Amino acid sequence: MTPRGRLGAAGPRRPHRGRRGVGDSTMPVTNPWLAGPSPEKRLDRERLEERILNLLSTQNMCVLATAGPDGPLATPVRYFPLGFAILFSTAAGSPKMRNLAADPRVSVGVFAPLVGQASSRGAQIFGRARVLSEDDPDFAHYWPAFRWQSDHVERSRSLDEPPSGPLVVVEAERIVYTEHWLRREGFAPRQFWTGPDDR
Repeated sequence: MTPRGRLGAAGPRRPHRGRRGVGDSTMPVTNPWLAGPSPEKRLDRERLEERILNLLSTQNMCVLATAGPDGPLATPVRYFPLGFAILFSTAAGSPKMRNLAADPRVSVGVFAPLVGQASSRGAQIFGRARVLSEDDPDFAHYWPAFRWQSDHVERSRSLDEPPSGPLVVVEAERIVYTEHWLRREGFAPRQFWTGPDDR
């Protein structure tokens, strides 16, 4: 039998190279800019506001954190944005409405789907909730941004009968915005926004 015949159909064995460990410097890294200390550079106000508004306009679910006599409450809420304001409606007797009556200060979390550190993106919004009825002078300003029509169609309700529940408005007083992709451009992944003092 020839030496070639003894090798069999699979051919000669290849040398075992082993498995690359996590600490191997030759290991390929998808986003090397995520490694090391975070940058501290701040975005200018215009660029930061553009990114915040993009986040608020491309999501529609948030987590509303309230506090009341029975303690803190975190509630998933579908919202509609208007500038830096978050709008939603709810039953007048709901637990979050009872909490808002006791303390209008809220924190709202809005975040994009997470598929890895590079996609980490969200905002913590701090402000005071206002409960507006149709008689409130500011109701007409916010109401057109509250798109209730699709909900009525899904529930087979008449579009001639808009919802009668109160409209809750949270105007952002300050926002902590997080976006890890900013590190790629040399900016801090956490940015801070405060509303105008004269609002």
